[in-house]
Amino acid sequence: MKNSQTDRHRFQHWLHEIIFEADTRAGKLFDIILIVSIVSSVLVVMLDSVTALRNLYSVYFYRVEWGFTLLFTIEYILRLICVKKPVKYAVSFFGIVDLLAILPTYASLFFPGSQYLIVIRILRVLRVFRVFKLVQYIGEASTLTRALRASQRKIIIFLMTILTLVIIFGSLMYVIEGAKNGFSSIPRSIYWAIVTMTTVGYGDISPRTNMGQALASVIMILGYAIIAVPTGIVTSEMTRAGQKEVTTQACPECMAQDHDADAVFCKSCSARLNPDIS
Repeated sequence: MKNSQTDRHRFQHWLHEIIFEADTRAGKLFDIILIVSIVSSVLVVMLDSVTALRNLYSVYFYRVEWGFTLLFTIEYILRLICVKKPVKYAVSFFGIVDLLAILPTYASLFFPGSQYLIVIRILRVLRVFRVFKLVQYIGEASTLTRALRASQRKIIIFLMTILTLVIIFGSLMYVIEGAKNGFSSIPRSIYWAIVTMTTVGYGDISPRTNMGQALASVIMILGYAIIAVPTGIVTSEMTRAGQKEVTTQACPECMAQDHDADAVFCKSCSARLNPDIS
């Protein structure tokens, strides 16, 4: 009984190492094959949406798509098998994306046309950062994440300030220009203020009066000034955050990633990253 349980743990650990990590040759090969399959399946869906190609090759597209769906279904089941907490993985970001990648094809049996929703599979290509073990990019991503978390309060205050300004400017423009010049309501005027302040400038609404154009000029200049603010906030926090060497190793307990290269225990749940199986 003990040997059977040990063999099961060994198999689970071996499977986890291949599917969730890219530090080994087998893990890297698995992810490369997976990404090629994902891109290929999305390409098939795109080609199937072209009427001329669908009329000629609809049968082949149908068979290929079901082949990819069965492949991804097996892969999804294996992911649930090799983790210690399958429910936690199932409700995680990648777990939900993995499930959504296979559901549309099965749903197409009952709701024709829903198979085109499987283009969501392209989100799974995000795994490419683990596949080739581009440590410099993983490190930068971790640094950026830490910087964004550290600056979230400043960014929220900045966004609240911008929201207050566009409400004020939109209300003023509504009073100055009025409905006869396209500013038919305060919400529509606020929309114009947002478009102008962000320097997008669709041009669907524009001030006609001298006072309105003067106010628009102030908003445009202010827009150029405030664009640099969030960049400065994040850049400052990135400088403080620094950069650490990380690996592609995923915790077998909570699936957390981006651990330090010399980490022995998970930074999220304190579980051992490489449990000894005896």
